[in-house]
Amino acid sequence: MKPHVICHMMASLDGRIITKRWGANTSTKAYETTAAHFDAQAWLCGRVTMEQDFTDGLPPDLQPGSAPPDRHDFVADANAESFAIAIDAHGKLGWEASTIDNDHVISVLTEQVSDEYLAYLRRQGVSYLFGGAQELDFALVLDKLGRLFPIKTILLEGGGHVNGSLLKAGLIDELSLLHYPVIDGAASSPTIFEQGQQPGPAAQLRLQHVEQLPEGLLWLRYAVVNG
Repeated sequence: MKPHVICHMMASLDGRIITKRWGANTSTKAYETTAAHFDAQAWLCGRVTMEQDFTDGLPPDLQPGSAPPDRHDFVADANAESFAIAIDAHGKLGWEASTIDNDHVISVLTEQVSDEYLAYLRRQGVSYLFGGAQELDFALVLDKLGRLFPIKTILLEGGGHVNGSLLKAGLIDELSLLHYPVIDGAASSPTIFEQGQQPGPAAQLRLQHVEQLPEGLLWLRYAVVNG
């Protein structure tokens, strides 16, 4: 069964999501507090976000000629209670450990990834699954996450292209948006949802909750009306 997907993001009033441009007083406390409200078992983000915010650009330590015993999905820790899911289609992320803040890491790959990279993930104790041959099929990815791991709710936390891909595929159930009181204005800064030159139909939302938080933040929650 597909996990329930909640896109949880903080954005400027003009929809930009690179918070480092907003000054030293940008607070993450409200973001983490509101995220905890959902009691999710997993959070998910793309390779660029993971590399910038969590792995510090660490390259994988590949050993030439190494190979896994097979090229099937690999569950390193079936008993973990929480998970960090990394969308890494081409196998570029390096890992110092198999967890991020006690959340077990799951890497989502395409079948183009080398045997050496799969062997590397196994040595690090990182779980992985294949989401497609050359491109990721996010419906398949979510189905596998729900079947292979005890995941019922996922917080989708960017970046904009991953968010946009799941929205275009009709796989997001809710949007939880923290509006930060700043106008970014940078055309180079991605927005909450990026869908490139071939966007899907406009997504219809239904407002569920509005709450004013400290520091001028506004918390908006919407149900995504698919179909």
